[in-house]
Amino acid sequence: MNKKVYIAMSADFIHDGHINVIEEGSRYGDVIIGLLTDEAIATYKRMPLLNYDTRKRIFENMKHVKEVVKQETLDYTNNLKKIKPDYVIHGDDWKKGIQSVIRQKVIDTLKEWNGKLIEIPYTIGNNCTDLEHEYRMLTNTPDNRRSKLKKLLNLKPYISVMEASNGLTGLIVENARVENEKTGYLKEFDAMWVSSLCDSTFKGKPDIELVDLTSRINTINEIMEVTTKPIILDGDTGGKVEHFVYNVKTLERLGVSAIIIEDKTGLKKNSLFGTEVEQTLDDPDNFANKIRAGKQALVTRDFLIFARLESLIAGKGIDDALFRAKKYLEAGADGIMIHSKEKDGSEIKEFLKIFRKNYPNVPVIVVPTSYNQFTESELHEWGANIIIHANHLLRSAYPAMMKTAKSILENGRSKEADEYCMPIKEILTLIPGGK
Repeated sequence: MNKKVYIAMSADFIHDGHINVIEEGSRYGDVIIGLLTDEAIATYKRMPLLNYDTRKRIFENMKHVKEVVKQETLDYTNNLKKIKPDYVIHGDDWKKGIQSVIRQKVIDTLKEWNGKLIEIPYTIGNNCTDLEHEYRMLTNTPDNRRSKLKKLLNLKPYISVMEASNGLTGLIVENARVENEKTGYLKEFDAMWVSSLCDSTFKGKPDIELVDLTSRINTINEIMEVTTKPIILDGDTGGKVEHFVYNVKTLERLGVSAIIIEDKTGLKKNSLFGTEVEQTLDDPDNFANKIRAGKQALVTRDFLIFARLESLIAGKGIDDALFRAKKYLEAGADGIMIHSKEKDGSEIKEFLKIFRKNYPNVPVIVVPTSYNQFTESELHEWGANIIIHANHLLRSAYPAMMKTAKSILENGRSKEADEYCMPIKEILTLIPGGK
């Protein structure tokens, strides 16, 4: 009986490094590929370029591969204990960094039956991250991009979204990532929020729906040219029904993934003012008709329309919010956003508790600007699927730039401001193609 060799893979791109690992494994016995599921990949990096079934077919048709099995987590342990391979083969690139945690668990597990880890030199010049980035940019078509948000909702327990208001902030959301050394997981933002508040403020204008859709589309295009992640647009009230129908068609055609519209009427007053200013709610039937008309105008099933409930902002209470949510979902809304300015988060938690009893699978968005002491995981436990960090890049950029400006004024030169600034060479090479 041949010995069993286990090799975990997730790659959409099969380069010579992967082939080297598989060929090396075949020298020791029958190669079993532990292929990470789409859900497993999405938990530690971006949504895979190719779905599990397609990747499985690729590996099944490769020379030396005896069998392909599902690996449902980044951790090998469950599969190793089930298969009890004689050998695990891996490149030596995981000895340091976040994957070292996973590596140690493999070693410890193999000891239970005297299995052996064999590591081969990593193939220099093959960087999957760079290859994936290039491929994502090449395939960054409106159809591909528009569908990403809906796919992510099916793959991940919750989606983390960050505000982007121009090309530069878009690049930050596209590329920012952190490593968790304890779990071996990478984390990055899943999608971008194009906020009317931030878009208006970056243009030096008040947040009263003064910036028209043409201007906002220019912002979206700036972001889309240099990024690949799905975009959720802050649509304010959505405007007149007749205009909203054409606007959603335009956004769908561009490749935007979703729009959120709020059930208020009259001159816009930012929700974080709460009842300090007059907040007038729209008639729920009128707003439901707007949602219904928008959904009927769409060509694809990928573009999502979310109804933003302003009942808590206007002081109308949870019962009113639940009543409106039912109306809007019956009209065809793909999900709801529940908003609150209260700092303890209690009314959001209570709303979600009741809402989830009747709608266990409807996507729910929260924007924890006021109650940001709660983690994304905690908000997900309450019932949230999408967590939007709505304005933090704008709010952090302004004080940093003001500090630099004041330093130059105070000192009559820019030397003292150097500590607040990136080196000019880094700025020149920050943008792809800038060098």
